[in-house]
Amino acid sequence: MKNVKVLGTGCANCRHTAELIESIARERGNPIQLDKVEDLPGIMSYGVMSTPGVVIDGKVVHAGGVPSREKVESWFARSDA
Repeated sequence: MKNVKVLGTGCANCRHTAELIESIARERGNPIQLDKVEDLPGIMSYGVMSTPGVVIDGKVVHAGGVPSREKVESWFARSDA
């Protein structure tokens, strides 16, 4: 199970990013633990200055803007191998 964190203050892009990740994980049958980090100190603790940001298993994999569907799928494809 991957631990996924969406970093953002709750804006529409942050919500869309979380929904996209949940949807793709469900489609692929990848169990995830999804958490939202919405407080600025928590977001900045990852070094992310542009939201939404995505952290998977402690590593920042995306920052700034909604990630493309292909990019999110690639995060889960690596775990299939």
